[in-house]
Amino acid sequence: MMDRLDHLVLTVADLARSIDFYSRGLGMRDEVFGAGRHALVFGRQKINLHEAAGEPVLPRASQPTRGSADICLISAVPLVEVEAHLRREGFTIELGPVPRTGATGPITSLYLRDPDGNLVEVSEYA
Repeated sequence: MMDRLDHLVLTVADLARSIDFYSRGLGMRDEVFGAGRHALVFGRQKINLHEAAGEPVLPRASQPTRGSADICLISAVPLVEVEAHLRREGFTIELGPVPRTGATGPITSLYLRDPDGNLVEVSEYA
């Protein structure tokens, strides 16, 4: 019945640091919408950001917690280019490249953490 993921929400401590990580590190585009809310846009989906100390957006998760997410992103460019870019920009790669299994088959993945400690897996299909 479902077609794709439209968006997910991350609770963050520092909006600017999170925007920098996802835009400078992973090439997402910061988009302001609604009453000054921020989303990180890529492909046909986005990550909405909720600041932990900010005014709560309702409805929301029952226990919004920084650092509890584990997401996998499929790269639009070869993983070797992503790895080189991340290293040039000073981002720490925690693990990889390593073989994993994606939603539709084998993938190769790099793992890093965003400023809130969320695990971010960046992958490419074979």
